[in-house]
Amino acid sequence: MDRRERRELLARLRSDAERIAEHFGLRYRSIEAERANVTSRYGVCFSDGTIKIRLRHATTGRPLKYSSLVATLCHELAHLRHFHHGESFRRYNAYILEYARREGIYRPGERAAAADPPVEEPEPTTGPEQLALF
Repeated sequence: MDRRERRELLARLRSDAERIAEHFGLRYRSIEAERANVTSRYGVCFSDGTIKIRLRHATTGRPLKYSSLVATLCHELAHLRHFHHGESFRRYNAYILEYARREGIYRPGERAAAADPPVEEPEPTTGPEQLALF
């Protein structure tokens, strides 16, 4: 993925994030790409509203499928309302994902490009001011 592709991908994620957040009345500070050397999570939501999403697979370095990025985005947006992984968070995350699916933003199961690796889930990592996708 070159710089132009990365910029376009982030612009698409930001546009989709804006659309989802507006529908649910959520406010975030920014949507950013996670640093390449962070391999313990796919996304993180900080208490200041900053959301970071890993764009590449931790092991292979290949770009992740867009549906995986959207699933991570929805997960992190749900943390803006529920800053934990409890039952209320899981229900809200499912609600956001269903909205994204109905709107054509989240399209799981679409045939992936040959270069897309399977998505592996890293070990969960959480801290007092962040929650990571597990």
